[in-house]
Amino acid sequence: MPAFTLEVPADHAHGDWAANAAMVSARVFHMAPRKIAEALTQNLSLADTLFSRCEIAGPGFLNFFYKPEFYGNVLRDIDESGETYGRSDFGGGKRVLVEFVSANPTGPMHIGNARGGAIGDCLASVLDAAGYHVEREFYINDAGNQVNKFGMSLETRYLQIYKGEDAVPFPEDGYKGADITEHAKNFSKIHGDKYVDVTPEERRRALIDYALPLNIQGLQDDLLKYRIKYDNWFRESTLHQSGAVKRVIEQLKAKGATYEKDGALWFKGEQYGSEDFVLVRANGIPTYVVPDIAYHYNKLVVRKFDKAIDVLGADHHGYVPRLKGALQALGVDPANLDVLLMQMVRLVRDGEVIKASKRSGKAITLVTLLDEVPVDAARFLFNLREPNSEMDFDLDLAVQQDSQNPVYYVQYAYARISSLFKALAADGTELRPCTDEELALLTAPEEIELIRHLSEYTGEIVEAAKNYDPARITRYALTLASLFHKFYSACHIRGEEASLAAARLFLCNCVRTVLHNVLTLLKISAPESM
Repeated sequence: MPAFTLEVPADHAHGDWAANAAMVSARVFHMAPRKIAEALTQNLSLADTLFSRCEIAGPGFLNFFYKPEFYGNVLRDIDESGETYGRSDFGGGKRVLVEFVSANPTGPMHIGNARGGAIGDCLASVLDAAGYHVEREFYINDAGNQVNKFGMSLETRYLQIYKGEDAVPFPEDGYKGADITEHAKNFSKIHGDKYVDVTPEERRRALIDYALPLNIQGLQDDLLKYRIKYDNWFRESTLHQSGAVKRVIEQLKAKGATYEKDGALWFKGEQYGSEDFVLVRANGIPTYVVPDIAYHYNKLVVRKFDKAIDVLGADHHGYVPRLKGALQALGVDPANLDVLLMQMVRLVRDGEVIKASKRSGKAITLVTLLDEVPVDAARFLFNLREPNSEMDFDLDLAVQQDSQNPVYYVQYAYARISSLFKALAADGTELRPCTDEELALLTAPEEIELIRHLSEYTGEIVEAAKNYDPARITRYALTLASLFHKFYSACHIRGEEASLAAARLFLCNCVRTVLHNVLTLLKISAPESM
């Protein structure tokens, strides 16, 4: 029998689940799909299931309908599970390393890092809820050309303090940021002119050793403001110091995956699904990709993670096949590395795309963004779209306090339920356990639709984990808030018969629990009042 699909129909008049088993079996059994469907339904036993019936639709779709008691069971499950509702063992405890942001420590984090931070952190939370053992990692590029350029820029600003700008021209490709000047001034206050007359190597090393740890600490502090806490901060320099970079070159040579051309060492990329590329330049210095190969070898072989997930900008699309090809040559299954390529973000204010902060005149960074926009809004809005889609981040929408703002809309649903409980408590009405008979009173279309959506939360987390798409969870939250507001308008609690009122209050509490779980997963606050 061929594989068939089970899906939730968009229109629940067509059932709670639909299967195309009869449709895909027509060729195998040389029979019309509807005849196969009839044979299946005649021999189908739904005893001891949560389905009441199965109907044939159209040319042979099989539509299954829940029993009424299913809905009460869902609410009991939520009530008993509490903050663990939605979690599952789908991932079986497999070890997953999610690396994201990994911004260059030579300067501030940009708006792309803000999106990557929200996506990477929420993806890690989703994987954790789906039963994986997850670690978050930041890769610190504290070696190589960018750090050399950082040292050269610091050196120039330091020498200019004592010799003047005319005597020490600034290098064309140096970092011109105000932070470089500030570091040089502070270094000068501590050490004076001690490093003016030493060798350039000694001077640059002293400046890098002073400024780089401050920048890294700044990254850590800024990301904590964004509610991101990493398990590991992995330094590129340790790969050089441990000999891992040299070892990976020797391993690739030993595997016959390299050749020499024009004095440089090349990787035979075409044999491994990419293009040939240089590993070691003619001057003996490895290219930037070699430490990255050693780093991913460390993730998957040395530290034995089952899966490595990188969240990178879309400009890395050509880099991924190279990395996977090199890992394959080293005997590592390239399928164990998954790369999430994230598209660019446009900042919008007053309906127009902006590139600079009005306050500073400079490009908006993660820090300046969080000065303007609440963390809750930033984390939610950056996760509204799939990572592979371009997005406009509306700065005006992010600070609006009305239902147009998606995060406000979801938080308001939570606050509305909390306020309802406070008001009812003041009137002497308290939440209490309900009997199966009382929960069976929840039969209004708005109640059924709301409970059905609550039942789908665990599955949504699993799908978000399988597809590396935390945006599913923000969309789930928006739909849940919408269905709750619809239910709240149509189904009253005050003035209703006591059993029905108690059942509806019980439902409200279950919605509050799931909303709290969703917001907690996204590291977004759940306000009691707004």
